[in-house]
Amino acid sequence: MSNIYHLLSERLPLLRRGLGGGACSFSIGGIHPEDNKLAANSPLQALPPEGTASIFLGQHIGAPAEAIVSKGERVKTGQLIAKASGWVSADIHSSVSGTVVAVEPVADLSGIRQPAITIQVEGDEWLETIDRSPEIIREIPSDSAVIIKKIAAAGIVGLGGAAFPTHVKLSPPPGKKAGILIINAAECEPFLTSDHRVMLEFGEQALIGALLLKQALHASKAFIGIESNKPDAIRELQKIIRERGYELQVVRLKKRYPQGGEKQLIDAVTHRRVPSMGLPADVGVAVQNVGTALAVYEAVQKHKPLIENSITITGKNLPQQINALVRLGTPLSRLAALAGGIPAGTGKIVCGGPMMGKAIVNMDAPTTKVTSALLFIPHGEAQRRKASNCIRCAKCVQACPMGLEPYLLIKLTQRSRYDELRANRMSDCIECGCCLYSCPAHIPLLDYIRMGKGELKSSKLKVENYPTDGHRL
Repeated sequence: MSNIYHLLSERLPLLRRGLGGGACSFSIGGIHPEDNKLAANSPLQALPPEGTASIFLGQHIGAPAEAIVSKGERVKTGQLIAKASGWVSADIHSSVSGTVVAVEPVADLSGIRQPAITIQVEGDEWLETIDRSPEIIREIPSDSAVIIKKIAAAGIVGLGGAAFPTHVKLSPPPGKKAGILIINAAECEPFLTSDHRVMLEFGEQALIGALLLKQALHASKAFIGIESNKPDAIRELQKIIRERGYELQVVRLKKRYPQGGEKQLIDAVTHRRVPSMGLPADVGVAVQNVGTALAVYEAVQKHKPLIENSITITGKNLPQQINALVRLGTPLSRLAALAGGIPAGTGKIVCGGPMMGKAIVNMDAPTTKVTSALLFIPHGEAQRRKASNCIRCAKCVQACPMGLEPYLLIKLTQRSRYDELRANRMSDCIECGCCLYSCPAHIPLLDYIRMGKGELKSSKLKVENYPTDGHRL
């Protein structure tokens, strides 16, 4: 029976597109914030290294890497400077050449000091093993173990925001196989455009990266999900796939937030539903970001570790809208200066998008592997409105893409009823902010939910058989 279910769920999206040619989407909740893709037409520009680069040892999920260089040592661009300290960890490489001036904590964007290696930039001397030629290498290695080993050695992590080590995602637990690969190119957050530019400017390299990921997984199918507000990217990738005969398929997605959420994307493309507290591998799927696919291409075909990423520098009152290729460890203040400085009337600066990004209190903080954007929000839009009483309108319930009841979760959080929070699937919340966006009473729902999730992790209470909310994924 399960085999029939998977066969049908694999075919349904294809049948739907074949019948009406319409875009796909997930089936629960979601919202439609304004696009504000202000930097969509701004080509990627490489930001040359200068000054110092502070590279955090823990910029991925899992154990921080351990430094293998010391103060006074000279390093080259691409050189390994910190070694993964476990299976769920990632190597760290120097993004610049120069002299190590410190191996000590540096303040992050929240002002919290984190272990880091700081390097004084001196020229830009790369490791000789890195292929920097523009030639595109299309031949795919047949040995999946070789591909995964090169990905691990390059320190690649998921560039969609989670920063999960990619070699771990490509190694599902025994008994589970990801027969379908989905490349997440939705870029559904407002303002973000760097993935869009990657598809337009490095489209074939990203597609080859997708083929490498497909080979590493031994997946039978691979899809690239792109929201319909990027028609030029859809056309560009479809053109390359058609001309090269790549065994990949572009899936046009409806413009709907959070279309790029891992579970929502799987639902939209395959109609498979990841169970509560489950993983994509539970339904035979693996998801990788399009930026990750490009990094995989560079690692496997060009021997280049993950030392830079694409970042959008944007805002409604910003003099220039920019997409840039930025070396890891670059101070955020340099990005602001590149766009003409912090504009007058800025009320908040956010690292990432407006829905899931983090407010910045320290502009001297360095970029990391998953820095996606520097967003300047005008003062009038940055101010929270005064919260009023909940009127049980259920708009937060309708908007939640995980089928949760946010209004209930905050009440349980306020009363420290942790067992009931578990029973009502608090941990399934993906912190997308749809509930907060949709609340007419301006209640800080997401703040309470994050607080509750943090308290859940620290509590040791056992789950009892409380009534659940009735929703099912």
